Parts: sequence; structure tokens; C-alpha cells
Amino acid sequence: MALENETQAPDFDLPNQFGERVRLSQFRGVRPVALVFFPLAFSSTCTSELCALRDNIALFKENGVELIAISVDSKATLRAFAEEEGYDFTLLADFWPHGAVSKEYGVFLENKGFATRATFLIDTAGTIRASFITAPGEARPIAAYREAVRQLVPVTA
Repeated sequence: MALENETQAPDFDLPNQFGERVRLSQFRGVRPVALVFFPLAFSSTCTSELCALRDNIALFKENGVELIAISVDSKATLRAFAEEEGYDFTLLADFWPHGAVSKEYGVFLENKGFATRATFLIDTAGTIRASFITAPGEARPIAAYREAVRQLVPVTA
């Protein structure tokens, strides 16, 4: 079961697409985070979803929200994915131990070996303020992100 709103987001330490370590806690007291779990790089729905985020990056930047996408893919795969699609945001590799962070957030699909499409908006205190999950194969609409950011920003402003 996915973590609920108003709970503390588990900290993690994962490599980004460049091999640099990223911890959720490094954003505490600095800026809120939109943590976007997605199943697999280069799959059609995931690519279209992340391209929509790329095309709407101003929604996050103008509100001071750090956009971080996370999947079970390797950092090398995520780097190739980001370069091919022109993603200008952080992609994290929940590769090993396989899906450990996805499991902590309650969004890992054991029978599939990857995370479902789940988004958590985390304030500067590390508390989940908004979240949403879509059914398998269903893309998350940008309108859901707009609403979640709207819920998040007044709490952290």
C-alpha cells in the first residue's frame, strides 16, 4: 500500500543519471520535491509522461519544486533516456537493491518487478502533502500535477 499524505517521506540515497548520489534529505529546509515513480525508461507511456513533464517544467521551476523521477532502470539506461528525450530534471536509479525505494513508498509491483505510476509531493519538512497514482497503463495528467503543486506550495511558502 502506498504511503499516505501527511506522513514522513522515507529518506533515500540513489544515483542519478550521471552517477551522482542524491538524497531526499538534501532538499529538507531548501525546497519541496515532486517525486515521480515510473515503471521503465523508453516504454511508450513512461516516455510520453516524462515528455509532458519536460514540456511543463515551468510548473515546477516557477513554484520552486524540485522534480525527481525514479525507476528501477540502471543509471546508464536513465542517462541514455534523458539524453534522447532532452529531460532537464533528475532521474534516479532504484536499481540495486532492486526497487528498494519503490518498496519503501509502497509502489513496487512485485509481480512486474517495477514501480507503478505514483507521484508524491513532499514539503520542505519531508512530509508528503499530496500524492496520486494511476492505473497500470494510464498516464498521469498534467492537471493532477498542477493541483498537487497548488496544494504543496502554500504549505511550504
